[in-house]
Amino acid sequence: MSYINNFKDLIIWQKGMDIAEKCYLLTKFFPKDELYGMVQQIRRAAVSIPANIAEGYGRRSTAEYIRFLNIAQGSINELETHLILSSRVGLSKQTDIEVIVSLLKEESRMIIALIKKLEQ
Repeated sequence: MSYINNFKDLIIWQKGMDIAEKCYLLTKFFPKDELYGMVQQIRRAAVSIPANIAEGYGRRSTAEYIRFLNIAQGSINELETHLILSSRVGLSKQTDIEVIVSLLKEESRMIIALIKKLEQ
């Protein structure tokens, strides 16, 4: 059995970091005029997922942890919206977006399961 010593041991944090990395790589190829538009929005929402998981883990109460997990869940929805729009306006390929959206759905399920577990 593996033990959780800190937030970096959490699978949901690790997957969140993978998602953020994929978003950084994806947006590297966006047009330069989107640097302060869609690139910034996607990257900020992507980083927010593992950042809120880590911050919540470090809080003193379960209620605070759940609050930050809910914020991470909101960032998942925000990121998915930005990714869908970037595909719709031709900034990225639908196939590239589908890979990340699939990871987001998995991450979302894991966060919801953790919240339910913590609420017991």
